[in-house]
Amino acid sequence: MALKTISLFTSILLFLLQVCLSDDEKKVVKSSYWFFDSAYPLSDIDFTFYTHLLCAQAFVDPNTFQLNISNSKTAQFSVFTQTLQQKNPSLKTLLSITGGIADDSALSSMASNASTRKTFIDSSITIGRPYNFHGLVLDWEFSSTTTDMTNLVFRSLSYPAEAMENNLDWINVMAFDFGAPTWKPNLTEAPAALYNPFSEVSGDSGISSWIRAGFPARKIVFGLPYYGYAWKLKDANNHGFLAPANGADITADGALGYTHIRNRTIGQGSAITAFNYTFATDYCYNGTTWVSYDDVKSILAKVLYAKGKRLLGYFAWRVDLDDNWTLSKTV
Repeated sequence: MALKTISLFTSILLFLLQVCLSDDEKKVVKSSYWFFDSAYPLSDIDFTFYTHLLCAQAFVDPNTFQLNISNSKTAQFSVFTQTLQQKNPSLKTLLSITGGIADDSALSSMASNASTRKTFIDSSITIGRPYNFHGLVLDWEFSSTTTDMTNLVFRSLSYPAEAMENNLDWINVMAFDFGAPTWKPNLTEAPAALYNPFSEVSGDSGISSWIRAGFPARKIVFGLPYYGYAWKLKDANNHGFLAPANGADITADGALGYTHIRNRTIGQGSAITAFNYTFATDYCYNGTTWVSYDDVKSILAKVLYAKGKRLLGYFAWRVDLDDNWTLSKTV
């Protein structure tokens, strides 16, 4: 049960391209994802807020188990590091790798035996080094079996924390997407709750699980969402957390970037904003539209939490969703 819970909320940082980063370089990690499909220009990124930028995404071919970058992405991926380091030479770049859209079975199959792991590793080095990436992020969010994580770190252990500590520079723990209108349509939720007295699923419970498992806090990076989710309330007068709802509002899945929330949902209407101290997260509502998201107060609460736990730093999904760098400045 513990293994399943932990692996569901984790991306793994896996360095294969160079010698591991020095202790000085790992004092603090301030990172965010750049997503190719967002069409956000690299030149528009304010690099002063970050120590690491994550380039998303390459994928594992389910047939060959080689790392693959689609033709449409090759040109920008090949100059990603060069472009960023022209403005900030100390910035580190990492290539994010997934098993496919909402399907990590290719990662599971790749990790299942030594031969396919070697194929993946060799192809990762072949692509990563010429593009000058400093490392790889294995974005394995939904492991298929309870043995997946053990397979990944090349050792047969009943629990993977020790092997992961020995083989990885750090792990990125996803402290968000705990609920959304598409799979929890009937009640408003706190998708990025730092605490949750009504559930075992929260940012704190995930971090605490890793630490109890023996994984060092100094190798944990805390995940922050630069987006939220909108529900449609059944009753506009009942507008707190766990209020009755009728699924998603505004967009098909309810997902809204922070920029949209600040400038359109809040900025162009009469939405009321509030901070919930129980969940340590922000929300706003206007009529039957209700949105849970992270704003300055909840980001500050999570920064203080991470410092108190002596975590390594933070990562955010994703850079283009911030509003005039408000959240990045806060962190």
